[in-house]
Amino acid sequence: MELIVLGCSGSVAGPDSPASGYFVRGSGQESVLLDIGPGVLTAMQATEGIEPSECHVVFSHMHADHCLDFPSLLVWRRFHPTAAATRTHTLLGPAIAQQHLSMAGADYPDSPDDISDTFDVRVHEVGFGVFDANSWPSHTVGDFQVFAAPAVHTTEAYLTRIHDAQGKSFVYSGDTAATDTLAQFAQGADLLLCEAGWGETSEGKPTGMHMSGQEAGRAAAEAGVTTLVLTHVPPWGDKDAALRGAQREFDGEIIVAHAGMVLNF
Repeated sequence: MELIVLGCSGSVAGPDSPASGYFVRGSGQESVLLDIGPGVLTAMQATEGIEPSECHVVFSHMHADHCLDFPSLLVWRRFHPTAAATRTHTLLGPAIAQQHLSMAGADYPDSPDDISDTFDVRVHEVGFGVFDANSWPSHTVGDFQVFAAPAVHTTEAYLTRIHDAQGKSFVYSGDTAATDTLAQFAQGADLLLCEAGWGETSEGKPTGMHMSGQEAGRAAAEAGVTTLVLTHVPPWGDKDAALRGAQREFDGEIIVAHAGMVLNF
């Protein structure tokens, strides 16, 4: 499986990275875009081998830093003179996704954009307890199996787990506060892509919003993952501090995400 970090800046786009957007490619012909925040469509155009009209889209939640480039993606898919979409792709996300995205691309407030011409919209189904691929609800998205669990955030939000046809797997935290669900959901995954928006620790930070590097490291250790990738640090944040926090809890491989990073696992 290949994971390309198109954007990893937390909360807003930064001077050296778009906001959240991750491109996933398996052994087959299908690909999935995880979130599409501000600047991500630009990064897609600049990355060799990525065709914006030829991927499915999975949303963790509908905050602007994770979905604001979607209306522009619709324009590309519908009207590009040589590279418009030639088929319908899957869009998987929260129950509020269709209404939210239809309004984001609307001409007028009372005329929501009908996106069914280019996307088949589906809603995350969640499981609970320790992850088991044989019993957990899932969606088939292209060549991938996509699973979800509830995140702890200020809006409807999900943890996402993706398996490819070769048995590789990774978990994306999206935006979430620390929760035991993350370690349970990530059990045995090859890679955990985890937000560390609060930096080294969550001490003194608002509750119910984000994780620290220390909490990300603890989740990775409890889940027994091979690799932890820290992401979603805002432009004013301290990536080195987030890394220090994670290292206190997890003795496996830890990588700090940056735009343009390519991970094969």
